[in-house]
Amino acid sequence: MTEGMPTPTESMPARRAQFLATEHWSLLATRSLSWNEAFSRCSMFLTTLSTATVALALAGSATDFGQEFVVFALVVLAITLFLGVATFIRLVQVNNEDLYWVAGMNRLRGLYARLEPGIEDEFVAGISLDTAGFAQSYAAMEVTGFAPLHFFVTTPGVVGIVCSAVAGVIAGLLSMLASPTMSSALGIGLVVAIASTVLFITYGRRDAAAYRARMIRFQGDAAAIVGKPSDA
Repeated sequence: MTEGMPTPTESMPARRAQFLATEHWSLLATRSLSWNEAFSRCSMFLTTLSTATVALALAGSATDFGQEFVVFALVVLAITLFLGVATFIRLVQVNNEDLYWVAGMNRLRGLYARLEPGIEDEFVAGISLDTAGFAQSYAAMEVTGFAPLHFFVTTPGVVGIVCSAVAGVIAGLLSMLASPTMSSALGIGLVVAIASTVLFITYGRRDAAAYRARMIRFQGDAAAIVGKPSDA
C-alpha cells in the first residue's frame, strides 16, 4: 500500500460523514421544494379569492344585488371554497412532510455527534427526535406550550380561517334564498364559520397525529417521536 495513504479502516469515518452530508443536503433541498409548493398554493388561492371579490362587486352592480347575483355569488364562492379547502389540506400535508425531513436531519446531526463527540454543542438545531429536539430545530421553544392559539397564525391556520369566512358567506347566501332576512343570514353564516374553523383545527391536529404514528422509519429509535411544535 502506498505510504501516507489512509487504510480502509481509517477512511471509513470520513466516507460515512461524506455520505451523511450528502443525505443532509438532499433533505434540505426536498424541504425547500415542499415549502415553495406551499407558498405557491397560498398565492394561487389568495389571488383567486381577490379575483372572485372583484367579480362579485362587478356582478352586484350589474344586477342590483338581486336574485341573479346571489346565484352567481354561490357559484363563484363555491369554487373559491373548494380551492381553499384543497390548499388547506395540502398545507397540512406539507407541514407533516416537513416534520419527516426535519426528523431525518435531527437524526443525522445525532450521528454527527456520535462521530465527533462534543460537536453537538456547536449545533443550533436539535439532534433528537423528541419534542425538545423538534422545537430546537423549528426555533419554536416558546410555541410548544400554546399550540392551539399558535394554529391561528400558521399558514394552514390563516387559510383555514379565510375558508371558514367564505363558508359562512355561502351559508348566509343560501339562507337568504330560503328566507330573505338579514338577521337570520348573519346568524347562520356566523355559526357555519365557527363550525368550519373547529373542523379545520380538528382535521389538522388529527392528521398530524396520524402522520406521526405512520412514521415507521423512526419508530425504532431510542428517542421516539412524541410531539412537535406547530409549524409556520
